[in-house]
Amino acid sequence: MREYLRELTCRYLEAEVSLFSDGEELLRAGKEFDLILLDIRLEHSLDGMETARMLRKKSGAVIIFVTALKEYVFDAYDVEAFHYLLKPIDEQKFEDVINRAAEKIEGERKQKPLVIRVNGLVRHVAPEDIIYAENDRRKIILHTKDGNYTFYEKMSTLEQKLGKNFFRSHRGYLVHLREVAGYDHSTIQLKNGESVFLAKQKYSDFTEAYMKYLM
Repeated sequence: MREYLRELTCRYLEAEVSLFSDGEELLRAGKEFDLILLDIRLEHSLDGMETARMLRKKSGAVIIFVTALKEYVFDAYDVEAFHYLLKPIDEQKFEDVINRAAEKIEGERKQKPLVIRVNGLVRHVAPEDIIYAENDRRKIILHTKDGNYTFYEKMSTLEQKLGKNFFRSHRGYLVHLREVAGYDHSTIQLKNGESVFLAKQKYSDFTEAYMKYLM
């Protein structure tokens, strides 16, 4: 099945493909992948869903489940799966899904960088590298995967620049929805282990925005 998926993927995309026999091997790989095709029933201790949950703590890769197990389809939303394909594989359906996944990946890469001025130097920050932003008096601290940047900007202006993949969870916080690991009525937990405030009056709007993002 792995070789078959490799052949199908390379039929429709120009891709470098790695194969793994189980979830532990994938997690140990230490590589950042754009796209992961993942079964539910895997060898050894971790199943595909648990592997995906662990991946989501550190990776924004597009995940497509390819499995014979129908009963986990709703669990796939919890790990922000892009799609859920059932075996035996319909090759026409596979082509459609894999091409749409590639378009999503390319679209994220082409997002305009955020241009900021830090200590007199102009920096370009890729939106996909931003985890969250927080207010610090008249400044903003931008938390990214490469470190933190402090600069002068209004949070409302930054919110407009970054667009729909970011949510203003509190007057002092703007969160990248891709970086959300979990939430309750007052807090959003992020994949990097940090947490930010979720204003009580924003809870319903956040839930709606996050569900739309996942879909």
